[in-house]
Amino acid sequence: MKEITKEKLDKYFDVTGRALKKVKIVEGKKEIDFKASAEDFLDMAQRYYDDAKHFEEKGDVVNAFAALNYAHGWLDAGARLKLFDVDGDNVLFTVDAKEDK
Repeated sequence: MKEITKEKLDKYFDVTGRALKKVKIVEGKKEIDFKASAEDFLDMAQRYYDDAKHFEEKGDVVNAFAALNYAHGWLDAGARLKLFDVDGDNVLFTVDAKEDK
């Protein structure tokens, strides 16, 4: 597969739209294991990256592209949550640039 079809796009809009409607902000949790969360985010990113390589090898560039975006999404979310130190890199991540002091 070498193009993003209308059906594929509709599928991703549907899945993400349903996910946006389903999530709820958890309130009241005081303790979070940041190391475990960071490890989980990094593990998910690596798994999606590996999936992207697998899809590319099969010639399925649409799913490879989607998996790469998921991988980067996990990394970016981890950076935004400050689970990862990305040294203020606002090119690779949606974080504020490191302030010079």
